[in-house]
Amino acid sequence: MRYKLIIVGGLETNCYLVYCPGSKECAVIDPGAEAGKIVPVIAEEELRPILLINTHGHIDHIGANRDIKDKYGVPLLIHAGDKDLLGKMQNLELSLFLGSQDSPPADRILADGDEIKIGRGKLRVLHTPGHTPGGICLLGAGFLLSGDTLFFEGVGRTDLPGGNQKQIEASIRDKLMTLPDDIVVLPGHGPLTTIGQERPANSLSV
Repeated sequence: MRYKLIIVGGLETNCYLVYCPGSKECAVIDPGAEAGKIVPVIAEEELRPILLINTHGHIDHIGANRDIKDKYGVPLLIHAGDKDLLGKMQNLELSLFLGSQDSPPADRILADGDEIKIGRGKLRVLHTPGHTPGGICLLGAGFLLSGDTLFFEGVGRTDLPGGNQKQIEASIRDKLMTLPDDIVVLPGHGPLTTIGQERPANSLSV
């Protein structure tokens, strides 16, 4: 599978289009804002969205869910631990700043170990709580969509409601640092990295 990165919104959220080059089937991952930036890329690449996936339920990752779902009629997937965040206006000032809308409810609830098929490829769900109770990472062939769990030389904050420092440490240590060094990490914000680069650089990797 392949992926395209689109940076959206005032908090510069990384939205990803993960797709099968053969079938052009595509999953839209974390459309946090600015559907008007995402839709043209889908058209330019001649992709066919079949799924909408949130790595977690914070407003900067779900703000354009409604626009994308209305445009393409695709099911929305999120982990059970964050499904109740979708219908809430979490922060009115931030939502206005980002131009976010309330999200539709989830159509499918994800669990650890689930496999999500996209054309001839697939993503495997890794439940990685800590940033939020229902935070997930998505493991593809050679890459990991890490949401706000793991960043370039950093980790997700745990001081927001539902955050848990011990959980995020365990998620990174037990779920992510067991992956091969050459896995490319596609985080929810900021530059790409690799598991190998984060192993010595990240204080929570040991």
